[in-house]
Amino acid sequence: MALALIVAAGSGERLGADRPKALVELAGQPLLQYSIEALTRVEQVKRIVVALPAGVAAPAGVVAVQGGAVRSASVKQALAAAGEDEGGDGGEGELVLVHDAARPLLTPELAGKVIEALSAEPSADAAIAAVPVTDTIKRVSDGRVVAETLDRRSLWAVQTPQVFRRGALRRALDVSEEVLAQATDDAWLIERAGGRVIVVPSSDENIKVTTARDLRTAELLLQRRASGAGDPA
Repeated sequence: MALALIVAAGSGERLGADRPKALVELAGQPLLQYSIEALTRVEQVKRIVVALPAGVAAPAGVVAVQGGAVRSASVKQALAAAGEDEGGDGGEGELVLVHDAARPLLTPELAGKVIEALSAEPSADAAIAAVPVTDTIKRVSDGRVVAETLDRRSLWAVQTPQVFRRGALRRALDVSEEVLAQATDDAWLIERAGGRVIVVPSSDENIKVTTARDLRTAELLLQRRASGAGDPA
């Protein structure tokens, strides 16, 4: 069984929204609701904790906690709140799924696949959804000078959900606010602590909504799914 944490405390400024990003509507309902509905349908997920902006009420069926100043601080606070929740076992080996509400096209199939991947790999501390990079990637120095071209065959673009063993995640999050602010994903904190992270192939439909254009793309993908043409992974 697994605990799910949804990070939903972002401001939505880059979307040009007048509300927190998680509450911006996509095809008639808040972005956050799509992640809740997907995770509710994952057999292994027994409870859901959401990190929300101050003053935002918890949606039905989930536990809410106020998010932190940065993304991984929100994860840390959500994990702590889950430990206090009635019925939470808080065991070191419990699986913890972390997902960004900004990825509303999450499918139950993908979430279940990442959970199963970590369950099947006892030596790993985390499993993360990702897709192979298809663009040529160059490392640039001084803002404009190409320093090297990276071998894209070994490069993956990382998404959420990411699934962790609870003890490994808790220890990785036990760092200064400065280090938490550097983390663009929680798997980096695991890597930094010397943990082993495995990749689970995902779909390029599992997009992150950051701009108004992303929101329009997400709506088109939802329409495609409704027609039966979408990618279930």
